[in-house]
Amino acid sequence: MPGRPFGFAPQIAMCLFGGAVIKDKWLAFLLPLLSMFISDALYEVLYRNGVGNIPGFYSGQLLNYVLFGSMTLFGFLITKINFTRVFLATIAAPTAYFILSNFIVWAGGGGWHRPKTFSGLMQSFADGVPFYLWSVAATIIFSAVLFGGYYLVRSYSVSTRNIAE
Repeated sequence: MPGRPFGFAPQIAMCLFGGAVIKDKWLAFLLPLLSMFISDALYEVLYRNGVGNIPGFYSGQLLNYVLFGSMTLFGFLITKINFTRVFLATIAAPTAYFILSNFIVWAGGGGWHRPKTFSGLMQSFADGVPFYLWSVAATIIFSAVLFGGYYLVRSYSVSTRNIAE
């Protein structure tokens, strides 16, 4: 999507939702990662055909998949779905992703190749702030859609069942 803010994507919300709702834990991990792979494949096709300027596949991508997949663990912590638990996970997951991913980029010498000092680490975190802010916004929005939709479907299902009885 041209002009899409970096970091604005549904995958972390999908990880939370999958971890909280899907009973089969492997499937809870697989679905957001499959979504991410399909998205990356589409980016790659657009890039190779000169339509997009962002490649879909890049070095270090496997580690990024592991990090995204690990966000499903936050969904597992939502043992009872309610606003407070979902909201806390919605803030915690992108924050954990931000800290881990920026640390890994800094430690691996990627990104802007910040020096291996505390100051360099802080610069690396500062580099990622725009991504983080959009990631939090996206996770809040997409979590509201996923969990809100789930709540509405469950409420409708229960009320329909009560009427039928």
